[in-house]
This record gives sequence, C-alpha cells and structure tokens, in this order.
Amino acid sequence: MKIRVAVLFGGRSVEHEVSVISAVQAMDSMNPDKYDIVPVYMTKSGGEFYTSLEMRATSAFKDIPGLLKKAVHVNFLKEDGRVYLVEAAPRAFGKKLKLAVDVAFPIVHGTNVEDGTLAGYLRLLGLPLVGCDVLSSALGMDKYASKIILREAGIPVLDCLYFFRRDYLDPDGVIEKTEKEIGYPVIVKPVNLGSSVGISKATDREKLASALELAFTFSDRVIIERAITSLREINCAVIGDGNTSEASECEEPLNAGDILSYEDKYIDGSKGGGKSSGMASLKRQIPAAIPSEVRDEIRATACRAFTALGCSGVSRIDFMIDGENGKLYLNEINTIPGSLAFYLFEPLGIKYRELLDRMISIALKRARDEEEITYSFDSNILSLGGGKFTGKK
Repeated sequence: MKIRVAVLFGGRSVEHEVSVISAVQAMDSMNPDKYDIVPVYMTKSGGEFYTSLEMRATSAFKDIPGLLKKAVHVNFLKEDGRVYLVEAAPRAFGKKLKLAVDVAFPIVHGTNVEDGTLAGYLRLLGLPLVGCDVLSSALGMDKYASKIILREAGIPVLDCLYFFRRDYLDPDGVIEKTEKEIGYPVIVKPVNLGSSVGISKATDREKLASALELAFTFSDRVIIERAITSLREINCAVIGDGNTSEASECEEPLNAGDILSYEDKYIDGSKGGGKSSGMASLKRQIPAAIPSEVRDEIRATACRAFTALGCSGVSRIDFMIDGENGKLYLNEINTIPGSLAFYLFEPLGIKYRELLDRMISIALKRARDEEEITYSFDSNILSLGGGKFTGKK
C-alpha cells in the first residue's frame, strides 16, 4: 500500500511563490510507485487549504483565482485516531472527498509557515511531519535567537545589534548606537525572514536609515551586523535527525552583488525560459573551491549546528569566510531550504528521489518514537473536592 503524503505549500508569507516552486519540484521527484502524493495549497490569506491535480505544475499558479475555483476546498480532520483531508463545503450530490493522510510534507518558506506555526498545527493534529519540529523551526527562522543557541554551542557567529520597531521611534538613537558599536559598513536584516527579503547593506548614515526603513517594512525586529568587506559565502546542507546527521557537498554562490538577492535566487535563472527552477537554477560552484581542511570544518560545523538547534529532515546552513583573516562564521540556517538543497547532495551520489525518501522515513521514525512517550496520565483533578479546586495541597 502506498504512503499518502500531503505536500503543503504556499501560505501567508512574502516567500509564497518560492514555496510553490520548491513544492512542485519535490512532487515531481517523489516516487509515484511508493507515494500517493496530494498537493495541499495554502492561500496567501492563510488558514485555507485547497487541493487539485493541477497544482502539480507551477504554470497552474499563473491564475490563482481561476485555479481555486476549480480546486477542492479542504480541511484536516482528526477522527478515530487518524488524520483525514476532507472536503470543507457540504455537497448535495456525489461523494464527499475524504482521504486518510499518513504524513505531511511541509515545503514552505518564511513567516507564518516555516517559523513553527505550521509545524505546531500539524503537531496538534498528531500528523507525522517531515522536517523540523516547532522549536527548531522557530529557532531557524529567528536570526537573533539562533545566534544565542549557536554561540552557546561554541559555533562562531557575528555579533549583532538587535532592535524592535519601538526602538526606531528614535531613529537617530538607533543609528548612533550602530555607528558607535559597529561602524560602517553594516548589513541590516529582518529577524525572521528568508530568501534575502528586506536585507540590505549600508555604508553611511543615509543608507543605514533607508536600510532600517526597508527591514522594518517586513518585520517588527531587525538585527544589524558588521559587513564583511572581503566576503566569500559557502553553503552546506545536512540531512538527519537528533541521532544522526550527514553533511552535503559545499557550494559557493556566484552572485554579482554583495548580497545574494531574491532576484539572484529565484528570478534571474528563469529569464527567457518562462519557468523558475528556484535555488537549483542559481549560479554556483559545486564543489566550492576551498581547501579540503576548510571543507571538512564547514561540514562538521554544519552538523554541529543542525544538532544544536534540534533540526530534522534537511536544512541548509550558510557560512561566511572573512577573506582578510580567513575566519569562518555561520550566517544562518534554512530549516526548509529552497529546492530542499537537493543539488548539494547529488555530488555525493544522493539523488533527489532518495533524499525525499530519507526525509519521509525520518519523519515516520520520529512519529513511531514519539508513540513511546507518555503525554497524559489517568487522573481527573476536576473530580476532586466536588469540582472545586483551590490550588492547595
């Protein structure tokens, strides 16, 4: 019997379209003899689920309103210990859709989905899910919180300044603190976004003010870091769980600017072809042209970071090398990377189909392990004292 996999994508995120691209790639690569694949699209407004066979192609999303009119509006329902995908609207005639789901495969990017929100919903249902759990998803999305955990684990990260939107009521104070404690040039980032959205470099006071305005457009919190002027970016992915982890090959993105932009990642590679391959189409050098000892250090550090943050499935860890002194820093972790970073595992002989198999197997194993954990016990304090509970022993 096939394993029914609900592939969830889209959602209320500025990275909505990137999620669609990644999900369609994955569904195309899953073994149809092994899996019954059900696409589950989440609308940009959030909270609404739709399914349709047409959602297996990115071209269908050129007209989303038209696509949804033909699709089936669905919800998840837990019944008799199983989770089902059921048709939301009542139907006067015909059989109503009701599919038992074995595992959810979230392929989502950005806030409101990748940050643990969707993982929490699936955990509440008791539906096995591929990838990180609630905490590791939240940590992976929060650039400041992850720095704290990684630093505690002895992993090198850049120091930063951390500001809330309310701090920017005094913009001169934020700018002066940055000039005093870091100096120019700096990188300004929204705390909880990916795909380089809202990130910019500032080399003077005027550009810093503009960078802060941009970052606060996308988030209520920002971090400011020293910009490495002689920068090399090296990325490495990891597959595994809390017990084992395996690092991929290393890559070096080849971008024209100081920061790998959203356009670099998802748009430039599709120009002229009418189709985007997501991160897989990015110009890159694989393997990265780095000494073997640096490669070994990056791969080992990536596995340590993956474990320290409690990750599962596939995550991509992005590193920075300061060309002036050779120091290595972990930049950020992507708990659901674009294209699931399959192109980093292929040089090691792990094809995309095998990678997806392993991710699903890890999710099902975690679900089996969790069945051995006790989450409740037989006691009803509501029956004590005639239904009155004072809190006293």
